Amino acid sequence: MDARDRLIVALYAQLKAERQTRETLEWVIRNGALSKDVLEAIAADPVPVTGDDIASVEKIIALDERRRRKRQNDN
Repeated sequence: MDARDRLIVALYAQLKAERQTRETLEWVIRNGALSKDVLEAIAADPVPVTGDDIASVEKIIALDERRRRKRQNDN
């Protein structure tokens, strides 16, 4: 994996964590669990990236690379 691919993986992981945090906040608001302590916990404890997240992005990158090579070979 080159530097560009690692950057893509890192940005994807960050975006996914931010989406999960936003979903949690929406759930808290909908279910009336909104308190100062809950908000502080959500804001201070982002969802960690898992190995599965990184593996998923690596698969996508590998598929994209194979498609690109195939197109080059077909031309």
